Amino acid sequence: MSDPKLYVALIHYPVINKEGKIIASSVTNLDLHDISRICRTYGVKRYYVVQPLREQRELVEELLTYWQSGYGRVYNPDREEALKVLKVVPSFKLVLKEIEEIEGKRPILIGTDAREDYANIKFLPMRKLIWQGEVSLLLLGTAWGLAPKLLDDCDYILEPVKGAQSDYNHLSVRAAAAIILDRLLGETWWKE
Repeated sequence: MSDPKLYVALIHYPVINKEGKIIASSVTNLDLHDISRICRTYGVKRYYVVQPLREQRELVEELLTYWQSGYGRVYNPDREEALKVLKVVPSFKLVLKEIEEIEGKRPILIGTDAREDYANIKFLPMRKLIWQGEVSLLLLGTAWGLAPKLLDDCDYILEPVKGAQSDYNHLSVRAAAAIILDRLLGETWWKE
């Protein structure tokens, strides 16, 4: 087994709204903090926030400055540590370019979707690929999910996160990120 080379991208464009139209969604403060903490806990190499809207990127940078070099750094050093993994970028293409520069190869693209229509891989086989050291990029969608074209460009689409005894399936992206990363990178508790 190799060390995982997993990156995460929270996509704000292209995503769909509840009517299925392609939009750019807004950043939420909780997604920045919570997903950073999740990524840092599970050893994700970098957490990209893909946001094409300049004003939204500036808002993220302002929050990062507060927590990394402002009063927030003194008040809560753990938050500063978690946010070190976060980088805001204007496009998905820049994410791919940076990972290729770092790793020397294109990452495997792993899409996520709450619908079963797109799924073509279960968690355990994906986990095995990641733990074999494959450079991988997990895409998380905001709003009502990743745009179909982006899903079509993925090498794999993970099965949706589902509860064992419920057909309700509408998790926040933060909750889904935690569950997905635990299944892909967490301890093998089921073997004990």
